[in-house]
Amino acid sequence: MKLATLRLGDATAAVRVEGTTAVETGFADVGALLRDGGPSVAATADGARHDLTTAEFAPVVTRPGKIICAGLNYRNHILEMGRDLPEHPTLFAKYPEALVGARDAIQLPPESTRVDWEGELAVVVGTRVRRAPVERARAAIAGYAVLNDVTMRDYQYRTLQWLQGKTWEASTPFGPVLATPDELPSDAELVTELDGEEVQRTPIDDLVFDAAALVSYVSTIVTLQPGDVIATGTPGGVGHAREPARYLSAGQTLTTRVDGIGELVNVAVAETRS
Repeated sequence: MKLATLRLGDATAAVRVEGTTAVETGFADVGALLRDGGPSVAATADGARHDLTTAEFAPVVTRPGKIICAGLNYRNHILEMGRDLPEHPTLFAKYPEALVGARDAIQLPPESTRVDWEGELAVVVGTRVRRAPVERARAAIAGYAVLNDVTMRDYQYRTLQWLQGKTWEASTPFGPVLATPDELPSDAELVTELDGEEVQRTPIDDLVFDAAALVSYVSTIVTLQPGDVIATGTPGGVGHAREPARYLSAGQTLTTRVDGIGELVNVAVAETRS
Protein backbone atom coordinates (compact mmCIF):
# COMPACT_ATOMS: atom_id res chain seq x y z
CA MET A 1 0.00 0.00 0.00
CA LYS A 2 1.07 3.56 -0.65
CA LEU A 3 -0.01 6.60 1.34
CA ALA A 4 0.49 10.29 0.61
CA THR A 5 -0.35 13.72 1.99
CA LEU A 6 -2.00 16.13 -0.43
CA ARG A 7 -2.53 19.86 -0.19
CA LEU A 8 -6.19 20.71 -0.61
CA GLY A 9 -6.48 24.48 -0.53
CA ASP A 10 -5.57 25.64 2.97
CA ALA A 11 -5.70 22.10 4.39
CA THR A 12 -3.93 18.78 3.87
CA ALA A 13 -5.28 15.24 3.74
CA ALA A 14 -3.72 11.81 4.13
CA VAL A 15 -4.73 9.60 1.22
CA ARG A 16 -4.43 6.01 0.07
CA VAL A 17 -2.97 5.77 -3.41
CA GLU A 18 -4.80 3.58 -5.94
CA GLY A 19 -3.05 4.02 -9.28
CA THR A 20 -3.78 7.60 -10.31
CA THR A 21 -6.52 8.03 -7.71
CA ALA A 22 -6.10 9.24 -4.12
CA VAL A 23 -8.69 8.26 -1.51
CA GLU A 24 -8.98 10.39 1.62
CA THR A 25 -8.50 8.52 4.92
CA GLY A 26 -9.95 11.09 7.32
CA PHE A 27 -6.58 12.24 8.69
CA ALA A 28 -4.75 15.50 8.07
CA ASP A 29 -1.45 13.89 7.08
CA VAL A 30 0.29 10.53 7.10
CA GLY A 31 1.87 11.34 10.47
CA ALA A 32 -1.57 11.76 12.07
CA LEU A 33 -2.75 8.59 10.36
CA LEU A 34 0.15 6.61 11.84
CA ARG A 35 -0.36 8.06 15.31
CA ASP A 36 -4.12 7.56 15.51
CA GLY A 37 -5.08 4.94 12.96
CA GLY A 38 -2.39 3.10 11.06
CA PRO A 39 -2.19 1.37 7.70
CA SER A 40 -5.06 -0.98 8.55
CA VAL A 41 -7.39 2.01 8.91
CA ALA A 42 -6.09 3.52 5.68
CA ALA A 43 -6.71 0.26 3.83
CA THR A 44 -10.47 0.42 4.42
CA ALA A 45 -11.01 4.20 4.27
CA ASP A 46 -13.48 5.38 1.63
CA GLY A 47 -13.37 9.16 1.63
CA ALA A 48 -13.32 11.74 -1.13
CA ARG A 49 -11.30 10.90 -4.21
CA HIS A 50 -8.76 13.01 -6.08
CA ASP A 51 -6.83 12.75 -9.33
CA LEU A 52 -3.17 12.20 -8.46
CA THR A 53 -2.00 13.43 -11.84
CA THR A 54 -3.03 16.98 -10.90
CA ALA A 55 -2.67 16.75 -7.11
CA GLU A 56 -0.24 18.81 -5.08
CA PHE A 57 1.93 16.73 -2.77
CA ALA A 58 2.88 17.97 0.68
CA PRO A 59 5.78 16.32 2.55
CA VAL A 60 4.42 12.84 3.26
CA VAL A 61 4.69 13.56 7.01
CA THR A 62 4.26 17.31 7.26
CA ARG A 63 5.81 17.90 10.69
CA PRO A 64 7.65 14.87 12.03
CA GLY A 65 8.47 15.01 15.72
CA LYS A 66 12.00 13.92 14.86
CA ILE A 67 14.02 13.82 11.65
CA ILE A 68 17.21 11.87 12.33
CA CYS A 69 19.72 11.53 9.51
CA ALA A 70 22.58 9.09 9.04
CA GLY A 71 25.71 10.42 7.40
CA LEU A 72 28.35 8.37 5.56
CA ASN A 73 26.25 5.22 5.44
CA TYR A 74 26.81 3.92 1.89
CA ARG A 75 30.08 2.11 1.33
CA ASN A 76 30.76 3.80 -2.01
CA HIS A 77 30.11 7.29 -0.59
CA ILE A 78 32.36 6.66 2.42
CA LEU A 79 35.16 5.62 0.07
CA GLU A 80 34.68 8.61 -2.28
CA MET A 81 34.93 10.94 0.72
CA GLY A 82 38.21 9.25 1.77
CA ARG A 83 36.97 7.83 5.08
CA ASP A 84 37.02 4.45 6.81
CA LEU A 85 33.87 2.37 7.29
CA PRO A 86 32.29 3.47 10.60
CA GLU A 87 31.81 1.31 13.67
CA HIS A 88 28.66 3.23 14.63
CA PRO A 89 26.21 5.40 12.67
CA THR A 90 27.00 9.09 12.28
CA LEU A 91 23.83 10.97 13.21
CA PHE A 92 22.56 14.52 12.84
CA ALA A 93 19.12 16.14 12.82
CA LYS A 94 16.88 18.19 10.60
CA TYR A 95 13.85 20.27 11.54
CA PRO A 96 10.41 20.19 9.87
CA GLU A 97 10.91 23.64 8.33
CA ALA A 98 13.46 22.04 5.98
CA LEU A 99 10.88 19.76 4.34
CA VAL A 100 9.15 20.42 1.01
CA GLY A 101 6.84 18.31 -1.13
CA ALA A 102 7.63 16.04 -4.05
CA ARG A 103 7.16 18.76 -6.69
CA ASP A 104 7.99 21.86 -4.65
CA ALA A 105 10.90 24.20 -5.35
CA ILE A 106 14.19 23.80 -3.50
CA GLN A 107 15.21 27.16 -2.08
CA LEU A 108 18.85 28.13 -2.69
CA PRO A 109 19.77 30.55 0.10
CA PRO A 110 21.79 33.63 -0.83
CA GLU A 111 24.28 32.80 1.94
CA SER A 112 25.51 29.56 0.31
CA THR A 113 27.32 28.98 -2.99
CA ARG A 114 27.93 25.24 -2.51
CA VAL A 115 24.53 23.55 -2.46
CA ASP A 116 24.84 19.81 -3.07
CA TRP A 117 22.48 16.89 -3.73
CA GLU A 118 22.18 13.78 -1.56
CA GLY A 119 19.51 11.31 -2.68
CA GLU A 120 18.32 9.08 0.16
CA LEU A 121 15.90 6.37 1.25
CA ALA A 122 13.83 7.61 4.20
CA VAL A 123 12.33 5.37 6.89
CA VAL A 124 9.03 6.34 8.51
CA VAL A 125 8.37 4.90 11.97
CA GLY A 126 4.92 3.38 12.53
CA THR A 127 4.85 2.44 16.22
CA ARG A 128 6.37 3.75 19.45
CA VAL A 129 9.68 1.98 20.01
CA ARG A 130 12.51 2.23 22.56
CA ARG A 131 15.65 0.12 22.92
CA ALA A 132 14.45 -2.21 20.19
CA PRO A 133 16.45 -5.22 19.02
CA VAL A 134 16.77 -5.37 15.25
CA GLU A 135 13.74 -7.59 14.57
CA ARG A 136 11.44 -5.48 16.73
CA ALA A 137 12.89 -2.38 15.09
CA ARG A 138 12.09 -3.83 11.67
CA ALA A 139 8.49 -4.45 12.73
CA ALA A 140 8.21 -0.80 13.84
CA ILE A 141 8.83 0.51 10.31
CA ALA A 142 5.61 1.76 8.72
CA GLY A 143 7.24 2.23 5.35
CA TYR A 144 9.67 4.10 3.18
CA ALA A 145 9.80 7.36 1.24
CA VAL A 146 12.29 9.23 -0.93
CA LEU A 147 14.24 12.19 0.45
CA ASN A 148 16.99 14.45 -0.84
CA ASP A 149 19.25 15.75 1.91
CA VAL A 150 20.20 18.91 0.02
CA THR A 151 23.29 20.21 1.81
CA MET A 152 24.98 23.59 2.01
CA ARG A 153 28.57 22.33 2.00
CA ASP A 154 30.20 25.66 2.80
CA TYR A 155 28.15 25.82 6.01
CA GLN A 156 28.43 22.09 6.77
CA TYR A 157 32.22 22.24 6.94
CA ARG A 158 32.55 25.45 8.92
CA THR A 159 32.89 23.23 12.00
CA LEU A 160 33.03 19.52 12.82
CA GLN A 161 29.26 19.57 13.50
CA TRP A 162 27.11 19.21 10.38
CA LEU A 163 23.73 20.56 11.49
CA GLN A 164 24.30 24.08 10.15
CA GLY A 165 24.69 22.73 6.60
CA LYS A 166 21.79 20.31 6.74
CA THR A 167 18.56 21.97 7.82
CA TRP A 168 18.09 25.13 5.77
CA GLU A 169 14.46 26.00 5.29
CA ALA A 170 12.59 24.64 2.26
CA SER A 171 15.60 22.63 1.13
CA THR A 172 14.65 18.95 1.62
CA PRO A 173 12.10 17.28 -0.66
CA PHE A 174 10.36 14.32 1.03
CA GLY A 175 7.79 11.96 -0.48
CA PRO A 176 6.03 11.49 -2.79
CA VAL A 177 4.46 8.62 -0.84
CA LEU A 178 5.00 6.31 2.08
CA ALA A 179 5.31 2.82 0.59
CA THR A 180 4.76 -0.03 3.04
CA PRO A 181 7.73 -2.42 3.34
CA ASP A 182 6.22 -5.02 1.00
CA GLU A 183 6.31 -2.43 -1.82
CA LEU A 184 10.12 -2.05 -1.69
CA PRO A 185 11.94 -4.54 -3.96
CA SER A 186 14.90 -6.38 -2.43
CA ASP A 187 17.06 -5.13 -5.33
CA ALA A 188 15.78 -1.54 -5.23
CA GLU A 189 18.13 1.17 -6.45
CA LEU A 190 18.33 4.83 -5.55
CA VAL A 191 18.88 7.18 -8.50
CA THR A 192 19.51 10.93 -8.57
CA GLU A 193 19.49 12.99 -11.76
CA LEU A 194 20.45 16.61 -12.38
CA ASP A 195 18.74 18.08 -15.44
CA GLY A 196 18.28 14.52 -16.71
CA GLU A 197 21.92 13.54 -16.17
CA GLU A 198 22.33 10.57 -13.82
CA VAL A 199 24.64 11.55 -10.95
CA GLN A 200 23.86 8.80 -8.41
CA ARG A 201 22.81 5.15 -8.82
CA THR A 202 23.30 2.62 -6.05
CA PRO A 203 21.45 -0.43 -4.73
CA ILE A 204 20.07 0.37 -1.29
CA ASP A 205 21.65 -2.84 0.04
CA ASP A 206 24.99 -0.99 -0.11
CA LEU A 207 24.02 0.62 3.21
CA VAL A 208 26.45 -0.06 6.05
CA PHE A 209 23.63 0.24 8.61
CA ASP A 210 20.29 -0.76 7.11
CA ALA A 211 16.86 0.61 8.07
CA ALA A 212 16.24 -1.83 10.93
CA ALA A 213 19.73 -1.33 12.34
CA LEU A 214 19.22 2.45 12.33
CA VAL A 215 15.82 2.23 14.02
CA SER A 216 17.37 -0.07 16.65
CA TYR A 217 20.33 2.24 17.25
CA VAL A 218 18.36 5.50 17.36
CA SER A 219 15.69 3.97 19.61
CA THR A 220 18.40 3.14 22.12
CA ILE A 221 19.07 6.87 22.44
CA VAL A 222 15.54 8.27 22.23
CA THR A 223 12.00 6.92 22.00
CA LEU A 224 10.83 6.89 18.39
CA GLN A 225 7.20 7.79 17.79
CA PRO A 226 4.84 7.16 14.87
CA GLY A 227 5.65 9.59 12.07
CA ASP A 228 9.28 10.07 13.06
CA VAL A 229 11.67 9.95 10.11
CA ILE A 230 15.14 8.48 9.68
CA ALA A 231 17.06 9.41 6.52
CA THR A 232 19.44 6.55 5.84
CA GLY A 233 22.28 8.38 4.08
CA THR A 234 23.40 9.06 0.52
CA PRO A 235 25.44 6.96 -1.90
CA GLY A 236 28.42 8.03 -3.97
CA GLY A 237 28.07 10.63 -6.69
CA VAL A 238 27.56 13.81 -4.68
CA GLY A 239 28.71 17.01 -6.31
CA HIS A 240 31.14 18.01 -3.56
CA ALA A 241 33.29 14.89 -4.11
CA ARG A 242 33.69 15.45 -7.86
CA GLU A 243 36.74 16.95 -9.56
CA PRO A 244 35.95 19.69 -10.19
CA ALA A 245 33.18 19.97 -7.61
CA ARG A 246 29.65 20.61 -8.88
CA TYR A 247 26.78 22.32 -7.08
CA LEU A 248 23.13 23.11 -7.64
CA SER A 249 22.26 26.35 -9.35
CA ALA A 250 18.96 28.16 -9.90
CA GLY A 251 16.83 26.68 -12.66
CA GLN A 252 18.23 23.16 -12.44
CA THR A 253 15.90 20.21 -11.89
CA LEU A 254 16.80 17.61 -9.28
CA THR A 255 15.09 14.23 -9.65
CA THR A 256 15.38 11.60 -6.92
CA ARG A 257 13.76 8.16 -7.10
CA VAL A 258 13.77 4.77 -5.44
CA ASP A 259 12.38 1.66 -7.10
CA GLY A 260 9.00 0.67 -5.67
CA ILE A 261 8.33 4.09 -4.11
CA GLY A 262 8.37 6.83 -6.72
CA GLU A 263 10.25 10.01 -7.50
CA LEU A 264 10.75 13.58 -6.41
CA VAL A 265 11.11 16.25 -9.11
CA ASN A 266 12.21 19.61 -7.72
CA VAL A 267 13.45 22.77 -9.40
CA ALA A 268 16.10 24.79 -7.58
CA VAL A 269 15.23 28.48 -7.23
CA ALA A 270 17.09 31.41 -5.74
CA GLU A 271 15.57 32.36 -2.40
CA THR A 272 14.72 36.01 -1.98
CA ARG A 273 16.35 37.40 1.14
CA SER A 274 13.60 38.43 3.58
